[in-house]
Amino acid sequence: MQKIIIMSNKKGNPANKIQDLQFFGEFGGVNPSIADSSTFTYLAGKTMGDVFEGIQEGCYLYSRHTNPSTAYLGQAIAEMEYTKGAVLSASGMGAITTTLLQLCSSEDEIISSRTIYGGTYAFMKNYLPKFNIKTTFVNTTKLEEIEAAITKNTKVIYCETMSNPLLEVSDINAIAEVAKKNGIKFVVDNTFTPMIFSPSKMGADVVIHSLTKFINGTSDTVGGVVCSDEEFITSMIDVNSGSAMLLGPVMDSIRASSILKNIRTLHLRMKKHSENAMYLADSFKKDGIRVIYPGLKDHPQHEMMKNCMNDGFGFGGMFVIDTKTKEKGNALMEEMQNNNLGYLAVSLGFYKTLFSAPGLSTSSEIPEEERKTMGLSDGLVRISIGLDNDIERTYKTMINCMKKVGIL
Repeated sequence: MQKIIIMSNKKGNPANKIQDLQFFGEFGGVNPSIADSSTFTYLAGKTMGDVFEGIQEGCYLYSRHTNPSTAYLGQAIAEMEYTKGAVLSASGMGAITTTLLQLCSSEDEIISSRTIYGGTYAFMKNYLPKFNIKTTFVNTTKLEEIEAAITKNTKVIYCETMSNPLLEVSDINAIAEVAKKNGIKFVVDNTFTPMIFSPSKMGADVVIHSLTKFINGTSDTVGGVVCSDEEFITSMIDVNSGSAMLLGPVMDSIRASSILKNIRTLHLRMKKHSENAMYLADSFKKDGIRVIYPGLKDHPQHEMMKNCMNDGFGFGGMFVIDTKTKEKGNALMEEMQNNNLGYLAVSLGFYKTLFSAPGLSTSSEIPEEERKTMGLSDGLVRISIGLDNDIERTYKTMINCMKKVGIL
């Protein structure tokens, strides 16, 4: 008897969603025109009043609310993330903070992954308590820790698909089920894995990106986006109560237009980033270096990720190596920069390789004792591999750098 295989509908093909987008410029251009205007005119006074009252839809009001150029980019990313809508912000932190402030009020609680971007951690740990909003940090790769932390006041479960910087991979499908069962909103930061994961199809209520990273890919702008259903996006830009409207983390129309052009090549870039990361991680592991990369079979979440990620985009362009000490980590990064392998800089997703010691930079907001508990030592070096054409050449140069500073 032939076995019937039921295909999961929780995977997507975001590259096709982007390819199918077709916008026309004002004069027939193949790129949409840039709406370089802060405000918009009306032919009738009543129309303006109706827009403010929320009666009239489809009209632009003021660029802090929305703008044709930001609307084009928002539509593109919403399509890519399989959501009904999106609202842009001036940074990834702008997207994170406005989302949490829209979802939470005084006495509400958040359950968050313990290994997240340092700025997100600082906002939850140090800033939200001013509004009487409490955050409990847990290991989100362990469902029992999430379930044990749920209280009657829990409003949000928050995690990154692939955590920054330890590259732990949360089971989005399983966490979504827990959140739904308990009536909790599930927010996922998908910055490290655009194209690779489609969290909305897996059950996430809100998907966030720092557009600064892989989606833009050229390290020339800062931006963020919140993707969700129409109801939540509308609430965020409400003129009376929307966090995105009232707090004003606005993306510039020219920057939005630039990112929209770059997103067209995202699928190709993610494949190459992943291909290069896999080659280096596998090679370094064979050389006896401790490497953290989800594409390696010894990564704790390798099999889970392989089963639920979208096909064809690899395991991501980030990996971490353990140099054992802060001094060796710094020496290695300096040597790699001196050999034109990339830049000693924070951020990721650039076409050139970027490397940093997260314990001393992007995760330094996390107290030292907590960093030690989660395994974030000062000797860890996070590498965002670039689009190097000859990755074997890159590998050989990196190995020489490691030998020179005494890591090998």
